Amino acid sequence: MEYKDYYQTLGVEKTATQDDIKKAYRKLVRQYHPDVSKHKDADAKTKEINEAYDVLGDAEKRAAYDELGRGHHPGQGFQPPPDWGTQFDFGGAGGDDFFNDLFAHVGRRSRAGGGAHAGGGFQMPGEDIHAAISIDLRDAYQGATRTVSLRIPQHDAQGRTTMQDKTLSVNIPKGVTPGQQLRMRGQGHPGFGGGPAGDLYLEIQLNPDPRYRVEGTHVYQDVPVAPWEAALGASISVPTPSGTVEVTVPPGSQSGRKLRLKGRGIPARTPGDLYLMLNVVLPPATSDRARELYEAMARDLAFNPRERIGA
Repeated sequence: MEYKDYYQTLGVEKTATQDDIKKAYRKLVRQYHPDVSKHKDADAKTKEINEAYDVLGDAEKRAAYDELGRGHHPGQGFQPPPDWGTQFDFGGAGGDDFFNDLFAHVGRRSRAGGGAHAGGGFQMPGEDIHAAISIDLRDAYQGATRTVSLRIPQHDAQGRTTMQDKTLSVNIPKGVTPGQQLRMRGQGHPGFGGGPAGDLYLEIQLNPDPRYRVEGTHVYQDVPVAPWEAALGASISVPTPSGTVEVTVPPGSQSGRKLRLKGRGIPARTPGDLYLMLNVVLPPATSDRARELYEAMARDLAFNPRERIGA
């Protein structure tokens, strides 16, 4: 048989509440009702909508459908696991839709010699959850503890599905990098039939910071310097994500010069480097004395910055 995505049919997310599902169903029924719709396939569309709502509108059927259908796509070939569904008694399995076909199929397999698994029925592990967590660059250097809130489905003893909020304390280890995933075992969707819960995977994202640019484990930082520091050389203090460092600016430095501080990037298993990008900043000529100094430089230095381009 081919898998049908009932959520897609009703135009709702898999995390939709029962109220959301009901609203979507009512809207679509009005839109495609054969008495008012000009859609050429209104009858077939209405049947699909009713079929989807018959399952998703019932919490017990929805729980079973969700567990069995994870990872499948519309039109994909579908084969239920052996003995799946023997613990359910939904009734009305007449073979007139995907869900009923499914249970009719399971029933045939059971009568042909299948039985419940030892311990009472088919068990299925819960689905993993993938989410993102944003941290500051300093957190990647020092480690941190953050709180995340998730809304996930829970199954009660009767298999009904409800949405519950879960708050977790997450330990951000020192040395994490953008795109890295933190795994929290057993914090995903609950299992079915006593199966183990899935895992939670949190992808690390860095909050934007105009002072830094991160590439893997390497960090790039712009450092403004005065013209005389660049021309004559200087020892300057620079605040970095790992603390303030003393840096030597070589004489004759220009804007764009890159100073490498080995091992001062993100402290991963193999630490990255910190690159300081020098940016020569001119003092403003907003006073008489400042203008006099610039005029003296223009007279005495005879400097043409465009000489290299033939100007």
